[in-house]
Amino acid sequence: MSQKLSGKKIAILVEKGFEQVELEKPKQALEEAGAETHIISPQSGSVKAWDMKDWGKEFTVDKELDQANASDYHGLLLPGGVMNPDYLRANEKAVAFVRSFVESGKPIAAICHGPWTLIEAGAVKGRKMTSWPSLKTDLANAGADWVDQEVVTDQGIVTSRNPDDIPAFNKKMIEEFAEGKHDRD
Repeated sequence: MSQKLSGKKIAILVEKGFEQVELEKPKQALEEAGAETHIISPQSGSVKAWDMKDWGKEFTVDKELDQANASDYHGLLLPGGVMNPDYLRANEKAVAFVRSFVESGKPIAAICHGPWTLIEAGAVKGRKMTSWPSLKTDLANAGADWVDQEVVTDQGIVTSRNPDDIPAFNKKMIEEFAEGKHDRD
């Protein structure tokens, strides 16, 4: 496996109720590409996933949000799930953490409902994006150009619609994380 991301640290920001496969599969792909990943959460100890229709596994939190600094990371992954981004977008520290990646031009990958947190961080206006279909109006109202495609990239922000898109999402995420910082308006 190519080590495109060797030496890069990637933050994975989650709250309880993130979609399990949207953390597991991208995390695995990042690590196989050579990245070091850290699960960051407002929760301490562990954080519980949602697995399609019921609660899933618990995952160890590598770093609590209060202790995390965006400057320590080369990219950000935002898994979806309905509860996860809804909690994150209401958490000022989580929004500030995401905004740090946006303002620094570091690449960000958000899948499914993950773009909700990007809306709150002011990252979507004027960008082409995709998401779970129910976020279409939210993204459009925040100024994004929403499209129904398996993966979309705009200035280093990668978005996908759902777990079925994970293979394309992972490929594009790794490509963007390998490229590094992007100029953003």
